[in-house]
Amino acid sequence: MVDFYNSEGYASPTEYEAFTHIEKEEKAAAKAAAFRPVVYICSPYSGDTERNTANARRYSRFAVDRHYLPITPHIYFTQFMDDNIPEERDTAIFMNWVLMSKCVELWVFGEYISSGMKVEIERAKRKHMKIRYFTEELEEVCK
Repeated sequence: MVDFYNSEGYASPTEYEAFTHIEKEEKAAAKAAAFRPVVYICSPYSGDTERNTANARRYSRFAVDRHYLPITPHIYFTQFMDDNIPEERDTAIFMNWVLMSKCVELWVFGEYISSGMKVEIERAKRKHMKIRYFTEELEEVCK
């Protein structure tokens, strides 16, 4: 905290204003550095679930390394819900949509688009979300 008075007790408005301005700039820079847009990670889960889960973790880390906050429901929900039970799958899809509504972008990974991914991509298009496509090697591609 900047003091209006100098060490001898005299008012020092010029220094006070200068240091206050510097302090505000430092706080604004720290706040900007802490901001991370939330992105929804869209990648296959079914099939080779071990490999697909490992890939989803890698895609999530990729987002973090680029200063985004990834939402990757098929890593999380599959820990306590069974994708093979239709009611649970439907519930998970609904929860995915809720989470997707909190995201600014949808990131699609890999060439293979599963049926679940198609639903997520279509929903993102209807909601006018920005959609970005990446290869499994984490290279962005234009579509």
